[in-house]
Amino acid sequence: MTQLNTQPSDSGLFPLPLKAIIIDLDGTLLDTAQDLALAANEMLRELRMAELPSSTIQTFIGKGVPKLVKRTLTNSPDGEPDPELFEQALPIYERCYAENLHVHTRPYPGVVEGLEQLKQSGFRLVCITNKTEIFTLPLLHKTGLLDYFELVLSGDSLPKRKPDPLPLLHACKHFDILPKAALLIGDSSNDAIAARAAGCHIFCVPYGYNEGHDVRELDCDAVVDTIVDATRLITYQHDT
Repeated sequence: MTQLNTQPSDSGLFPLPLKAIIIDLDGTLLDTAQDLALAANEMLRELRMAELPSSTIQTFIGKGVPKLVKRTLTNSPDGEPDPELFEQALPIYERCYAENLHVHTRPYPGVVEGLEQLKQSGFRLVCITNKTEIFTLPLLHKTGLLDYFELVLSGDSLPKRKPDPLPLLHACKHFDILPKAALLIGDSSNDAIAARAAGCHIFCVPYGYNEGHDVRELDCDAVVDTIVDATRLITYQHDT
């Protein structure tokens, strides 16, 4: 069920007239948690450290690989490991994840159908993620999603990444549209903060990796169960 984060007087905002749809990767398009956790525990084994439950590691997802590694090493969302340990662990994690990139990872229900509907409606589609490009592009390719997107921006594509608004503003400039003509669909505070700072609309999905917090607490325009549900709240804005 779709939950609109609006006041009754704002109901006329929907459907939103838009030109571009920007979509997050981990926790929005793809369920990557099991493979991220698999790689994290392989890293811990190599370091002769105790493994962690996958459910715990899932709460550490959302701020990029280096942060995930730090949180895993300390078993804490705000932990800072010994710098030498971190320098040793990061390349181990990256190797383990590259080797297990697509073991369990699959698109969430409604993703492919939703992307098909968005593309057929004429929206420009963008994927913006904090995941590095060496993981992003192979994952999109392996899961059959890459060809839906005209633009893919990874965590290392630009000088700054979400929650900074730069990637969203870059995408808007790329398509020569105003930020208010773009919608970001994401699963975390990173997405909500970036969208608001850029002046874009923001929908959140409830099934992703918001570091263990409920997305309904975020400043977003709507919480939608699937990408398909998002299509019912938007319309393509034709040039006048």
